[in-house]
Order: sequence, then C-alpha cells, then structure tokens
Amino acid sequence: MDVMLYGLLLIALALGWWLGRRERLRQLPAVPGSELSRDYFIGLNYLLNEQPDEAIETFVRALEVNSETVDTHIALGNLFRTRGESDKAVRVHQNLFARPALSAEQSRRVQLELARDFMAAGLLDRAERLLRELIEQNGPHTTDSRELLMGLYEREREWQRALATLSPSMLKNNPHLRRVAAHYCCELGSELMRQQEFAQARKQLKQANAYDPQCVRATLLMSQLELQSGSPRAALRILQRIPEQDPGMVPLMLPPLRDAYDLMEQPEALLNHLRQLLHKTPYASVALMIADRLSQTGHLSQATEELANQMRHHVSLKGVDHLIELYMQQSRGEERAHLLTLRHLTQQLLSGRPEHQCTECGFQSKQMFWQCPKCRHWGTVRPITGVEGE
Repeated sequence: MDVMLYGLLLIALALGWWLGRRERLRQLPAVPGSELSRDYFIGLNYLLNEQPDEAIETFVRALEVNSETVDTHIALGNLFRTRGESDKAVRVHQNLFARPALSAEQSRRVQLELARDFMAAGLLDRAERLLRELIEQNGPHTTDSRELLMGLYEREREWQRALATLSPSMLKNNPHLRRVAAHYCCELGSELMRQQEFAQARKQLKQANAYDPQCVRATLLMSQLELQSGSPRAALRILQRIPEQDPGMVPLMLPPLRDAYDLMEQPEALLNHLRQLLHKTPYASVALMIADRLSQTGHLSQATEELANQMRHHVSLKGVDHLIELYMQQSRGEERAHLLTLRHLTQQLLSGRPEHQCTECGFQSKQMFWQCPKCRHWGTVRPITGVEGE
C-alpha cells in the first residue's frame, strides 16, 4: 500500500471509530479517560510501521459495528478490492458479516460485497453460493445479484446458465443486457455449428436476433450456417442486412459474401455487389477484394485503375500497399526496384499494426474479438477506419 491508501484508511477508520463512540456515548454515562481507544493507537502504530495486515486486524477489532459505522466497514473492504487486495477485502467484509448487530438489509448488503470479493479473488464457488442465497431471498439486491451471477457464469463460459440468470424484467428494461444475451446465444450457436447441430444452432441464432435485432454477429453466423447447409442464396439474403444494421462492420461480411457467390459460380455478380457496397461504404477491404478479383481474372490494368481511383478519394495505408503491388506486377527494371523499396516501407508500417479497436477502452488488436479481452464489454470491438485502417 502507498501513502495515499494509508491516509484514506486512517481517515475512514477514524471517522468510523468516532461515529461508533458517539453512538455509545448516547447510551452510557460519561467516564473519564482517553478520547481515543488503546486499540486505535496500536493500529495507528502498525500502519506507520508499514504493517498493514496487523493494522487492519486492530482497526476492525476497535471499530464498533452499529448502524452508523457499517458503511465505513463496507467502504474499507471495497477500497482494498479496487486496489486488487481481495484477501484483505474478504477479511474485512467477513468480519462484518459475522456480526449479529447487523439488520437484515445491512446483512444482505455485506453479503453482496463479499460475493464481489470472492469473485475478484477467483473463488467463484463461494461467490455463487452467496449470490444464489441473495436471489432466493428476492430482496432489494436481487437484480444486482443476478447480474453478478450472470458475469460469474460468463467467466466460466456457461452460457446457458448465464442466460437463465436473467429475469424477463431485466431484459425488458435494459438494452445493454439484451445485447449481452444476444452474444450468449451466439456463443451457443457457434458451438452447435461446430458440432453440426444446425437445427439447434439456427434456434439459438434466431433467439439472438430477437434479443438484439442489430446484432451483426448473429447475422454473420446465420449466413455461415446457410453456407454450411448448402444454401448460398439464403446466405446472401441474410448478409444484405449488415449494411443497415451497422455499416462499420461491412468488412466482416466480405468473406462469406465472396464464398456465397463462389458457390453459385457468379463472379460478375460478386463484382457488381462489391461495387455497390463500395459506393455506400468506401472501405479499403471492399476495394481490395474488387482489385483482387479483377487481377485474378486477367484484368490487371482495370484493377489498378479502379484501386488508384479509390485511393485518390479514400486513402488508406493497406490500399496504397496493395496498389504498389499492382504497379510492380506491371513494371520492370529500375522502376520496379523503386516500387519494391516503397512496398518494403509500407509493409513495415503495416507489420503488427492493429486492425480492430474497442470503442469502450481503446484496446487494439489484429484479430477480431466479439468480447473485448481488456474491458470485457460485448460487441464494442470494431474495424479501425481512416488512413491506418479501412
């Protein structure tokens, strides 16, 4: 612990001790003696000698538990938990939870904080037991307990149990939870698709769409399901929803879009579709797929001309890199050597550069994540746009 924490600890406990002492003085006749208890001074000595564990034990023992000091105990435990010292938080809240002086409401509050402590410490079975007890009591902390239990099951990747924890009223009143529930259904659907249980997978993905009609992930998975089932036309109809759901996610629909047209053996239709997309959403990935298709079919000059035109209006680093590659294929000698030098530079700039970013915490990665690995939010990682991205 640092000096700031020492100060906060000292202030919180001094205030709590004073409140507790004031409560006692209301009930007892005045007696001569010191204004501060002996335990308080012992705890202060431990704190100043950088013995925080001993200080905690002494202060908690000295701090009388009553209606005016419960908040101080809870705040002290929460302070330790937010600093990553879950063991100390557990000790403070367990000591408080064991006190018979707590009212039923205070006891439930402490039980909820203790469950948070256990989750932070990785003791998920203990946290689950406390949260289930709170939910069964159906008190004022039921919703918070359900959300915490849902997060616990999420950490254990028990998607069905996480969904079952959500009550209808929670889903009705909270759009964020509906988005989370949609992703849980997508997780279940993905697993069922890997097991080739397509009927059950389709049921989960339809439920995901019911929870969140704007869930691009559910749409992508449904299109992949149709492709695996041998229905490319159905996949195309489903993919048409994505530009309306979220134009920023268009780059993610390109692989299944290409696969659908390839299965139908309609290369010209693919190019037409891509050009329509490019007009509405001028992303580099769309322009690059058009250029690749043209060059693969022997239309190298046309591919170069269309990509160069796109870069003049919507420049991106990966688009320029690909354009240099196309020019190299049409060059010889010294001119090609100069282009090779430029390509080497663009490749270095692109090497290791992230392609996706979380809109909540700023986490960046080359890989696409439906749940941000850093802040754990669902559906907040998106393709990066601009010169360095799309």
